[in-house]
Amino acid sequence: MANAAPIGLSCALMTPFTASGAIDIPLLVRHAQRTLKAGCDSITVFGTTGEGPMIATAERPAVFGALQVAGFRMDREIIGGVLTNAPEDAIEQCRMIYRHGCRAVLLAPPFYFPDPGEEGLFAWYETVIRALGSEARDIILYHIPQFTGAALTVPLVSRLAAAFPGVIIGVKDSKGVWAETEARVKAHPGLQILVGNEADLAAAVRLGGKGTICGFANFIAGSLGPVAREGKDHDDIARLGRVIAGIHFLAAFKVVMAHVHNEPQWLNIRPPLAPLSAADAQTAVARWDREFPGTAA
Repeated sequence: MANAAPIGLSCALMTPFTASGAIDIPLLVRHAQRTLKAGCDSITVFGTTGEGPMIATAERPAVFGALQVAGFRMDREIIGGVLTNAPEDAIEQCRMIYRHGCRAVLLAPPFYFPDPGEEGLFAWYETVIRALGSEARDIILYHIPQFTGAALTVPLVSRLAAAFPGVIIGVKDSKGVWAETEARVKAHPGLQILVGNEADLAAAVRLGGKGTICGFANFIAGSLGPVAREGKDHDDIARLGRVIAGIHFLAAFKVVMAHVHNEPQWLNIRPPLAPLSAADAQTAVARWDREFPGTAA
């Protein structure tokens, strides 16, 4: 049965790695705990900010198991990201998320062939959802065409929601074009429209959006809570935006996280992503200290 509760503020959780490249599970659990303590309603693992496309299916059960052992309320506090091309892989990852009793699935479209068109995308989602059968529930469609090359248009979302009522519960809109986000919120009042672009979040919530799954929550969860739930603007969004401006956001996040918490493991990043240059890393740290003085460990 679908969970009708609003998503609110979900942290698109960063994934820490050891020097050997393995997932640093103890640090992941610790970071997940502190984001919830800081004010998040849930965390989303294996999304874009979590380097999800580079994390194998076989690596994931250990993460879900560790979160369970640590006492997370899986049905309320954990969303699983699925960012893969082969329907069979997507099906397996979805089943894993359901087996662990997670709150929802964030399901991206396939992303190798650009502009696949509505029919192809509908067929891909239909293949995955029909294979899940009665297990299928609480699927959030992930619209991030600048990464996937596949647009989940309003008509396509309407078609999927009609084909799978009660299974498709929302859309994460991470394209970052306000006019399109506005149209999506107005067109789908029965779905949870979650805004990935933090700068548009307050306006979307005031219009009827139901919150966000976002990377900024790794750092400013306390500030984002009223934005995601009540549509109240907060200056910390612009401040964090200035920290990463002109720098690869994920590599910058890793540098800043290592600095803020004095946890050098965060500097590890999976190929094909690469660490920031020394100059960019110094710039990111200096910007953080200027925008958020006194917050680093």
